[in-house]
Amino acid sequence: MDAPVIDTRPIVAAGPKAPAHGIKVRTRDVSVFYGDKQALSDVSLDMADRAVTALIGPSGCGKSTFLRCLNRMNDTIQGARVEGVIELDGEDVNARAVDPVALRARVGMVFQRPNPFPKSIFENVAYGPRIHGLTTSKSELQDVVEQALRRAGLWDEVADRLDQSGSSLSGGQQQRLVIARAIAVDPEVILMDEPCSALDPIATARIEELIDELRQQYCIVIVTHSMAQAARVSQQTAFFHMGQIVEIGRTDELFTNPKEQRTLDYITGRFG
Repeated sequence: MDAPVIDTRPIVAAGPKAPAHGIKVRTRDVSVFYGDKQALSDVSLDMADRAVTALIGPSGCGKSTFLRCLNRMNDTIQGARVEGVIELDGEDVNARAVDPVALRARVGMVFQRPNPFPKSIFENVAYGPRIHGLTTSKSELQDVVEQALRRAGLWDEVADRLDQSGSSLSGGQQQRLVIARAIAVDPEVILMDEPCSALDPIATARIEELIDELRQQYCIVIVTHSMAQAARVSQQTAFFHMGQIVEIGRTDELFTNPKEQRTLDYITGRFG
C-alpha cells in the first residue's frame, strides 16, 4: 500500500493578523545522518514568510535536528551528513558558494536556554552588526542596538544599564536579549529551539507576545514540546515522529481535526 501523500504547502491562518505570504524556506527529502545513525528521513516542508511554523513531537523525533539543518548548524557536528534540498528564497543553502557564517546572519537562532555572551548588554547586541560590518559609525551602531532591544521588548528595562553584564538579567530578560542579538543583524528567518522551556509562565507569555509581533516581519520556525504554545503562536504545525513528518496542517485544523491517527494519539496524550 502506497504511503499517503502529505500536502506540504504553507498554510497561514486567515484574518487581518495573518496575511498570506510566499514561501521563504523550502525543504525536500531532507535526511540527516550522525555517523551510521539516521536521525531524519525524507522531510519535506515549506515555511511561509511572515508566519510561524511550529514543529511538535516527542523527544528525539528529529525536530531540533531539522531546525539545525536550516542554518547549517549540523556542519559543526563531527560525522553529521545532510542530504536533500534546503532552499532559502530559492537558493540552495548547502551550495559550496554559500558561506555558513553569512547564512547564519540571514537565519538567526535562539536556543533552549538563554546564552548571552559574557559581555555587557550593549556588546551582546552590538556583536553581530560589528563583525558583519553592518554599521559605519558608533552612533549608527548605537541606533541599531537600541532598535533591536526595542523590537525585543527589552529597551525600557535595560536602557539605563547597557554597560552591565547580560548575565545579570533575569532568565526571561536574557532570552529577550538573545532575541535582540539575533534580530540586530537584520535576519530573514528566526529559528527558535524550545525558547521558553527554561522560563517561568510570566516570562513565557512575554516571549510568546514577542513572537507574535516578530512574525509580522520574519519567517519564524519554532520547536516546542508545548502543544498549547504551538496553538497560541503558530499558523502552521508539523508533527514529527521517529525522524519523519507525519502530518502538516493549519495549526487550528491539526489540533482540532487531525488526519493521522498518530497525530491524534500524540495531541491527546496517548504517547510522547
